[in-house]
Amino acid sequence: MPLHVTPVNRNLQTRVTFMFLEFEDLFVVLGAAAVMNVVGHFVGGEIAGMPMNLVLQYGVPLFMVPVLMAFKYGKPRGYVRDLAFWYLRPRAYCALARDRQLQSAYLRKE
Repeated sequence: MPLHVTPVNRNLQTRVTFMFLEFEDLFVVLGAAAVMNVVGHFVGGEIAGMPMNLVLQYGVPLFMVPVLMAFKYGKPRGYVRDLAFWYLRPRAYCALARDRQLQSAYLRKE
């Protein structure tokens, strides 16, 4: 009975990229496209002879791709996700910093 062998990718550290952006960053672009689609329905006017809603729906996401590429150049993997968590999550800056309000008595009387 012969042994059947299947090839396995051994390089698990490679980044999955599309247009030099990580897969997670494309969710940022798609999210911005969805938001601009909704905003574009409520905005009127023209920019350089083009309707404002088309500029918002297509121009902003297309402009975000090269901006993200330039912003992420030389940054580690998952930088945009970590940056968003840094701004959105509560954090402690320093263990030596004083608390804003003491929750319990610091010194006990004996």
